[in-house]
Amino acid sequence: MPVLESKTIFTGQIIKLNQEKVCLPDNTVDDLEIIYHPGGAAIVAVNNSNQVCLLRQYRHAMRDWVWEVPAGILEANDISPMKRAQQELQEESGCTATQWVELGEIQSSPGILSEKVYLFLAKELSYGEQSLEQGEVLEVHWVDFNKALQQVQDGEINDAKTCIALFRAAKFNQLYTVNGVCPR
Repeated sequence: MPVLESKTIFTGQIIKLNQEKVCLPDNTVDDLEIIYHPGGAAIVAVNNSNQVCLLRQYRHAMRDWVWEVPAGILEANDISPMKRAQQELQEESGCTATQWVELGEIQSSPGILSEKVYLFLAKELSYGEQSLEQGEVLEVHWVDFNKALQQVQDGEINDAKTCIALFRAAKFNQLYTVNGVCPR
């Protein structure tokens, strides 16, 4: 999609907001506001007891506590989303994992936001110490995997990346069942 005009309205620590005049695939011209974001990585960490690591994290934008899987923003020096995922799992939960499965990516809000979040399943966990960054206010909880899925269905977990990551991880999690039957 050719950009005919672009004006940066705001540049922050993480995002950039542009006003852009673009030519769409049907040759019409549209004026858009686009938020450019470097993307992120999110991790569904499941231990040997079939419990998933959920963070209860304070999110000022929501003015509330939010249930999420560990996640972090990609940075310019990141070698890969996997490397960021490994770092964030350790920083936020204190865990490391020896088994990793890529669960694909999601687009957070593609009408206005360029962010892609890369999703991972982490298993075979070892526990260590957290190393939270400034501004991270969170609690680590280990919740039965099936209960977490039920919390998504019941609306107790509303964070989009967490909902999608949990459902994508379910097909790789051998202990997950639907009405007593493994979905394979």
